[in-house]
Amino acid sequence: MTMEMFSLNEKVAIITGALGLIGRQHCYALAEAGAHVVVTDVNAEACVEFAHELNLNTGAKTLGIGADITQRSSVEQLRSSVLGFFDYIDIIVNNAAINDKFESPESAAEQSKFESYPLELWQRSFDVNVTGMFLCSQVLGSVMAERGTGSIINVASTYGLVAPDQSLYLRPDGTQPFFKSPSYPATKGAVISFTKYLAAYWGNKGVRVNALCPGGVCAGQEEYFVKNYSKRTPLGRMAEPSDYKGALVFLASDASNYMTGANLVVDGGWTAW
Repeated sequence: MTMEMFSLNEKVAIITGALGLIGRQHCYALAEAGAHVVVTDVNAEACVEFAHELNLNTGAKTLGIGADITQRSSVEQLRSSVLGFFDYIDIIVNNAAINDKFESPESAAEQSKFESYPLELWQRSFDVNVTGMFLCSQVLGSVMAERGTGSIINVASTYGLVAPDQSLYLRPDGTQPFFKSPSYPATKGAVISFTKYLAAYWGNKGVRVNALCPGGVCAGQEEYFVKNYSKRTPLGRMAEPSDYKGALVFLASDASNYMTGANLVVDGGWTAW
């Protein structure tokens, strides 16, 4: 009986940023729990390919659709395509986000400093990380509100709760190759605040809205960074990409049906210190 609450059988889930390292794991988690999965990212062809892979490996019904979540018309087309294929929407995972990429390693240290951080990078981060989440919640989430049921999961970050520890990025020789820039924590803090807003706004519509707050994921970073990060974490390691699958299914499913406006922190204890 209890385990049945975690089932997502016949639920339709849309995952944005689905082609990223964690995004792919999100897709697998929901598909393995029984959901029909809509794979959404900017590269339409790659979305179709991954949706096919997901179907072959899990047996789930899948759909791959390219979309630019910063453009209302693109999100509206995504909604039309999903409803034309599945008829309804149950789950939205607002996972799409960007981290800054600098022109060259040589310029990264200077550009990432707060004093010289480019305005265009700040604005681009807000376009994707915040405006994209807003548009998907508004355009896609309204479908769930009209039906009177649904779950929205906004992917935040520990850097939405605490400031970046810039010393993690120091090389062994003491040089700083770059700084964690201001836009990422600012946008992730906005994700958490928006989650609370929408949870209160749509509470009477049967739509639950929660944030998933992950810690750092091991993704081929420099060895010194992995060591620095692991020392700073009570569990003594960075996350594996699959470490968030259980938390995501919990938030998407009836197992969390009395939970809304919350921020589920899964960070190996990072924010406990």
